[in-house]
Amino acid sequence: MLTEIVPNLYLLRLPLPFALNHVNVYLLRDEQGWTVVDTGLHTPAAEATWQEGLAALNINPQHIHTIVLTHFHPDHFGMAGWLYQHSGATVFLSPREIELAEEVWIRRADHDDPSLHHFLRHGMPSDLVKQVVGAIATLRAATRPHPPLTPLPPGSRLTLGGRSFIAIHAPGHSDGQLIFYAPDEQLALVGDQVLLKISPHIGVWPESEPDPLRKYLASLAELSTLSVTLALSGHGKPITDWKTRITELQQHHQERLAAMLHAVQNGAETAFAVAQQVFDVERFTPHEARFAIAETIAHLDMLVADGLITRHTAEIVRYTP
Repeated sequence: MLTEIVPNLYLLRLPLPFALNHVNVYLLRDEQGWTVVDTGLHTPAAEATWQEGLAALNINPQHIHTIVLTHFHPDHFGMAGWLYQHSGATVFLSPREIELAEEVWIRRADHDDPSLHHFLRHGMPSDLVKQVVGAIATLRAATRPHPPLTPLPPGSRLTLGGRSFIAIHAPGHSDGQLIFYAPDEQLALVGDQVLLKISPHIGVWPESEPDPLRKYLASLAELSTLSVTLALSGHGKPITDWKTRITELQQHHQERLAAMLHAVQNGAETAFAVAQQVFDVERFTPHEARFAIAETIAHLDMLVADGLITRHTAEIVRYTP
């Protein structure tokens, strides 16, 4: 699906093979050609959708001069190399996200995935862990080929499609995620930091910096001060009531923290046991289960840091009131 959102800014919706079945990428036109913001997961279906979108806009891939990635997650990063091969465009990503992309998508291809130990330590059954690691390997393959990456530091000012944007560091969903704010138009390209109908995933992974949920909530508080009349996100429809949606996300996480505290107080000792009480884990695919456990760990870590529960670190990480 291709939609012109505002003049010279188009949304292309690409398919994903998950319950969350699409990702939004954006194409911005200027006098020199085109900028692409995020790229999709590299699958045959996404390639076909890209070809259809480029044809509909009469874009030769060589007309694409810039690719900007909000973060390294595979549904945003995955087709950057494919587009680079066809266009030769410069591919920008924040310095921290470059580190993460190199660690997760490149170096781990030659080593055991630390996710196996990470999830086992948090109580996930070994048969499910093996399925999770297999799912991650499949995702890794869907990020190839990998493009050369140019660092885009937070705070940078850049012109995308003739519009002047500020790159704002928006951590929590991913350590070094950038969103792009055009104050003159009160327009924001917000990646996965703020989504309209679902809560962005905030999780702890082997490569994560500490306490991502606290960083996410602090980021939301900062972003709520921006004047935004139109926010274009990585999934779902545009957001037109910016402050209300941020308030809803803040409330969601307070409720989730309370639910997980209650689970620990009722005897759930591992992140997996807590997740079983808060989510319908048994019905999840391995892809969904890993997100549920990672998100549970993030909430438990914040409860630990706030002194509401205690973490006991041994072969299996356990939590008590």
